[in-house]
Amino acid sequence: MTDQTPTGGTRPSVLFVCVHNAGRSQMAAGFLTHLAADRIDVLSAGSMPGDAINPVAVEAMAEVGIDIAGEQPKKLTDSAVEASDVVITMGCGDECPYVPGKRYEDWVLEDPAGQGIEAVRPIRDEIRGRVEALIASLT
Repeated sequence: MTDQTPTGGTRPSVLFVCVHNAGRSQMAAGFLTHLAADRIDVLSAGSMPGDAINPVAVEAMAEVGIDIAGEQPKKLTDSAVEASDVVITMGCGDECPYVPGKRYEDWVLEDPAGQGIEAVRPIRDEIRGRVEALIASLT
């Protein structure tokens, strides 16, 4: 069963994809979940998911009041792409499946892997701005 928006339309679904699903895509999903509340369905996945969320990404998000510590990297599947209206890629290249009729955006963002909090904060802030623009385009 598909959730309906208050206007009677189908609620849009966004999938964030990066290689390890441990940093950029998790921060983007955290922002979208927080900022869009229940107006947009949010998924995230990785072409080669890591073992755990990047602890510096968790720390950076906690600084802005968003807890992503309980998230786990997930494997990108064709069904996740098929279930999404918008697919946002963040450096997964040819590993991301293409499904005709979906809206694709490639967000070129620095990878927070192995970086300290000072380097991750600007990445986090850029992701927030892009998520806010995405919400405006979908609602």
